[in-house]
Amino acid sequence: MPDHVFYTLQKTSSPFLDRRLQDYASEDWYPFHMPGHKRTPLEFPNPYSIDITEIEGFDNLHHARGILKEAQERAAALYGSQKAFFLVNGSTSGILAAISAAIPRRGTLLMSRNSHKAAYHAAYLRELETVYLLPAMTKFGIAGSIQPAHVAQALEDLPQINGIFITSPTYDGVLSDIQKIADLAHAHNAPLIVDEAHGAHLAFSGYFPDCALQCGADLVIQSLHKTLPCLTQTALLHVNSERIDQNALARFLSIYQTSSPSYLLMASIEQCIRYMKQEGKERMQTYTQLLSQFYNKARTLRRLQVFEKSSSSKEACFGHDPSKILISVGSTGLTGKELYDTLLNDCHLQMEMASGHYVTALSSLMDTPEGFQRLILALEEIDKKSYTHTPSQPSNPFDTQRIYQLPKPGMSISQALDRPCETLPLKASIGHISQEYIYLYPPGIPLATPGEILTGNLLNAIAQCQRQGLPIEGPCDIANNRIQVVKG
Repeated sequence: MPDHVFYTLQKTSSPFLDRRLQDYASEDWYPFHMPGHKRTPLEFPNPYSIDITEIEGFDNLHHARGILKEAQERAAALYGSQKAFFLVNGSTSGILAAISAAIPRRGTLLMSRNSHKAAYHAAYLRELETVYLLPAMTKFGIAGSIQPAHVAQALEDLPQINGIFITSPTYDGVLSDIQKIADLAHAHNAPLIVDEAHGAHLAFSGYFPDCALQCGADLVIQSLHKTLPCLTQTALLHVNSERIDQNALARFLSIYQTSSPSYLLMASIEQCIRYMKQEGKERMQTYTQLLSQFYNKARTLRRLQVFEKSSSSKEACFGHDPSKILISVGSTGLTGKELYDTLLNDCHLQMEMASGHYVTALSSLMDTPEGFQRLILALEEIDKKSYTHTPSQPSNPFDTQRIYQLPKPGMSISQALDRPCETLPLKASIGHISQEYIYLYPPGIPLATPGEILTGNLLNAIAQCQRQGLPIEGPCDIANNRIQVVKG
């Protein structure tokens, strides 16, 4: 085949972009999922025209002295933090750097059990001992808040704790009492790190709970792309006290982030900061009115149930971010996956995720009145129908109190992952030390982590999840019949 013919074929054939992304964007699928820009374009140049490297006059993110230093200062001023670092490898890089800088190697980290996997990876890389805080459980069937009393007890029992890591808000929008937890941490002379990846929008309206920066957290990580108009992978790491060595933080960021940071992503962060400063207040006012109207209408649903903080005790749910719309199947006879599929296939409404008994719709200030109208009309239509078939999975919340148990430690994560391993049938693994994670996603709380002893109660909990059709993830064996354990 002549070279020029081959080039023509290559030039016109782009199945991933043309058939999938562009065709999808041109149709009427509505995004109740990340990223927060909701495919609404802000004023932005052709990406190819501004895709550069660290050439003269454009600064260097890892040694920012010019325009990038000024841009990060504007981000810190907007949020009211002492310093803000641009993240182009997502909140993952911020979590890794924050824990690495705040906790000494082989130190002890007190962390919420429902932490992002990046926190566990940091514990492995820094050879940390981990002590876990189990979240409370709500009647709705989601993981609730971390109790300050449990934090206080852990700090009293284990004076060697070097720092605390909390996720607030969670993927489901549940917030913990960060102010009380921060006070407890600081009385113990320990820094508090808050994974606020899902809460970059909280600071811009009183309709939402207070953000962690307002509540005294020392380090706060925010994913701009999750809830604000910013490109995927963009995030901020805020320094909010003198307890953190900023030089160490910068050093770890240079390790965990790419040495070729994308100017497209950094320009997107700058554009997002400018947008929120100039237009955010007005846009937030419109958005929160739409949210309020949606929740008012959702209260008239007879079978479906939309979660609200008022339906849960303050102990189980200290605060809730209403931008995360949790829709329970209630008494419809559906499962979460069936409700998800109905909204997707019949209504062209793409939800963020499906759980055993509910779906999550992620909203943002870029959502439209038409989008909210389509969602409530779809829910009202589903609410009227009678589903008489036998669901493929039970629709009631599973027994969370039985499934999530404090682990039985055998060794640290790093010790377990660095040892030789063997693979055993799951049923024959009782008494062995796991070398793998086992977790439900959602909500992503580990049932077991590397270094923990596999018990009969744990295997019974896994079997309960499997009977209910809930997705078990983590083991290399996709069928979840075998598991890697520490050898010997």
